[in-house]
Amino acid sequence: MNPKNYMEEAVFSVMDEVLHGMDICTCEKCMTDIAAIALNNLSPKYIASERGKLYSKVNILMQQFKVDIITAITKAAGIVKMNPRHGENKLSY
Repeated sequence: MNPKNYMEEAVFSVMDEVLHGMDICTCEKCMTDIAAIALNNLSPKYIASERGKLYSKVNILMQQFKVDIITAITKAAGIVKMNPRHGENKLSY
């Protein structure tokens, strides 16, 4: 197994739930931007084995870990909502 940032999997696993009910564009570009901004504001959690993957899955159940992810996604959604890039070729934030 190659090293992988498990935080990516964790963000994508809760992103739909967090964004549900928010007035936010859900096109692929906006969703990718939200994930990228959130991930840049979270500490990476690299794993290199199945045992590490299992540990990380247990870790996501910890309340503060999930709260940090939800907070990062919510903040990122606000940034993207104010500066959507769909239809543009340049960064606007």
